[in-house]
Amino acid sequence: MEKMIVLIPAYKPEEKMLGLLEALLQYRGASADSRQDGEQAGSEDRARAGLAKEENTRIDGIVVVDDGGGDPFRALFDRAQELGCLVVRHEENRGKGAAIRTGIEAAIEHFGPDIHVVTADADGQHLPKDILRVADTTLKRNSPGGAQKGPAKPVLVLGARDFSAKDVPLRSMLGNRITSVFFRISTGRSCRDTQTGLRGIPASLMQLALRTEGDRYEYEMNFLTDAVKTAELVLIPIETVYEDDNSTSHFRPVRDSLLIYKRPLRYALTGAGSAVVDWGLFLLLLRIMGLSAFSTDVAEGAIGLLAEPSMAAKAAGAAAATARIGSGLFNFEMNRHWSFQSSGNVGREVMRYLILFFANMFCNAGAVSVLSYMGVPAALAKFSTDVVLVVVNYQVQKHWVFKAPSVR
Repeated sequence: MEKMIVLIPAYKPEEKMLGLLEALLQYRGASADSRQDGEQAGSEDRARAGLAKEENTRIDGIVVVDDGGGDPFRALFDRAQELGCLVVRHEENRGKGAAIRTGIEAAIEHFGPDIHVVTADADGQHLPKDILRVADTTLKRNSPGGAQKGPAKPVLVLGARDFSAKDVPLRSMLGNRITSVFFRISTGRSCRDTQTGLRGIPASLMQLALRTEGDRYEYEMNFLTDAVKTAELVLIPIETVYEDDNSTSHFRPVRDSLLIYKRPLRYALTGAGSAVVDWGLFLLLLRIMGLSAFSTDVAEGAIGLLAEPSMAAKAAGAAAATARIGSGLFNFEMNRHWSFQSSGNVGREVMRYLILFFANMFCNAGAVSVLSYMGVPAALAKFSTDVVLVVVNYQVQKHWVFKAPSVR
């Protein structure tokens, strides 16, 4: 039988975490509508959790991860354990991503492999009613006994915040909008809240969640980016509580933002490195052949047959082609092992990369020719074409050349 587990990674939490746990534990092991209004855990607890009477949600267990907060916070986690939560600990702070993986591993070991997991934050931003709504939607949309006899593909459920509200901190709004743009460029999919910590992860995505890279806040972006390759995305509007301008958040704007954008930044740096290799090889080959790269007299200083302008021009073209091949090899190796960290069949990836490589040469030359014919300066035509191709190439390399194996 499928089980629904709530996972709460916590680093130096406040007392409010216990209130959240107490509210959620009222729904452990039984559906919400199975309770009677007159029972001690009935209508009073339903109101406390903010649930409507018709909602039918159950929670089979709660896992809390102490992410190395230290002795001052041990009493809080001891109390969580006394309440009935499964508590696992990191001896030192390892980050939210590492805590989520640790919590999933503990949940699988304790509750069995057939589990769905809802992750929620410990700082009080996520209300019990919204956590239960995400849990309920995750169960219904991923249930094999549903009306459609099971979904065609996994359904990842996100609790999406309203960033147009007046109480939303500026850094939260700007950070999310920037990551949403990166997400759209990286995946071609739209998601208005890429950084939400309230997520319903179905059992079919659990192995992906365990092997997703990243130990801190970048983990959530990496998982979301990988999950949408095979999963449907469902966003549920939620109410989010920001207290003291979200001052309790452990998010480090500069360092954690760089980690979140690590993948596209690696691709950009690889592209810049490839350009350096391209120009470096081109200038070196010209120098070896005695040709000038910056003189209008292409044969200046040339030796022998290269003193002929036509031969010098051909030699310059050969140098450019050779340099492009060298930079292409560099680009392939860097993107395969660093940007996309692919473990696919290298022969297949080489063939796909070659197709992309020659398609780029054709598209670049064709676009520059067409734009130049229309009166656009050649330098501007090439620059604008290169910008478009950079974005297109990222998508093609990520989703075709170095495509990750499908999650089953």
